[in-house]
Amino acid sequence: MKAVVIRRHGGVEVLEIADLPKPQAGPGQVLLKLKAAGMNHLDTWVRRGLPGITLPLPMIPGSDGAGVVEEVGPGVRDPKPGDRVFVSPGYSCGRCIECGSGREPLCKDYGIFGEHGNGLQAEYAALPALNVMPLADGLSFEEGAAFPLVFLTAWHMLIGRARLRLGDDVLVHAGGSGVGTAAIQIAKLHGARVIATIGSHDKAAKVRGLGADEVVNYREVDFLEEVRRITGKRGVDVVVESVGEETWDRSLKALARGGRLVTCGATSGYEGRTDLRYVFSRGLSILGSTMGGRAELLRVARLVGDRLLRPIIDRILPLEQVADGHRAMAGRSLFGKIVLAP
Repeated sequence: MKAVVIRRHGGVEVLEIADLPKPQAGPGQVLLKLKAAGMNHLDTWVRRGLPGITLPLPMIPGSDGAGVVEEVGPGVRDPKPGDRVFVSPGYSCGRCIECGSGREPLCKDYGIFGEHGNGLQAEYAALPALNVMPLADGLSFEEGAAFPLVFLTAWHMLIGRARLRLGDDVLVHAGGSGVGTAAIQIAKLHGARVIATIGSHDKAAKVRGLGADEVVNYREVDFLEEVRRITGKRGVDVVVESVGEETWDRSLKALARGGRLVTCGATSGYEGRTDLRYVFSRGLSILGSTMGGRAELLRVARLVGDRLLRPIIDRILPLEQVADGHRAMAGRSLFGKIVLAP
């Protein structure tokens, strides 16, 4: 089978299209014939290497995928061969207190396909049966590969961690990113007013189309000053932060008293300056968030299937053009997600 393989860290030149043996479904597993595989910024971090973390190379990247079950291994009752499914990107032990409480990302054995082990940018993948879920009728395979990681991440950030409330003001950074496009929709679905930041004029109408009430081009104006203007100097109740070092200090200052900053990443750098006096004097909360639990993903999948949430696909590329996808993400020249067609 054809697959994207990373054998060493580096630039896009380390991305290899390799011919690998077709995997087999072991006990408790299914063999999935992939029809679409999503790309995420996580792929670029895995390719470059993560500071202080040793990744198991060589590796097939890719955390999102959708396709058809080709065969099932011993002990698997559901799904069945021929079923259309999408992949739940995270896996855990399933036996600890955290897993039993629906907080799988806090499990000490938690992992993500394409980061802690082989992923889905391939023609086939052998996966635990628990990690494949029914793809709603009417959803394409490309849509099925475009929503799981980013929508689950955004849902857990806003609903699980920040406890979004009706009428909250929400600042969503990188409104044209995968997580950004998901967060805008989820916030609007829950009755929030959304301020989205973007880096180019061509994205303004698109984020408004997703429900953003206010749009700020951070390349032209200071988003902090715009937030203060829009909210009458009050600030926002929630900041969805994935940029990191470049925006961190101003994101905290954009919060209203009692506000919550929830972060899932740091694309611009890992170190953010924090004036602790500002945090404790205004009663701010800084919340870390990674992915989400299976129950949250099932809820998200139902809303996507009912078309109350919409996966945003920027482009579909053949597997052989995966490097072009990495370049587009690095240059922020996309809106939503890139999907590969194995």
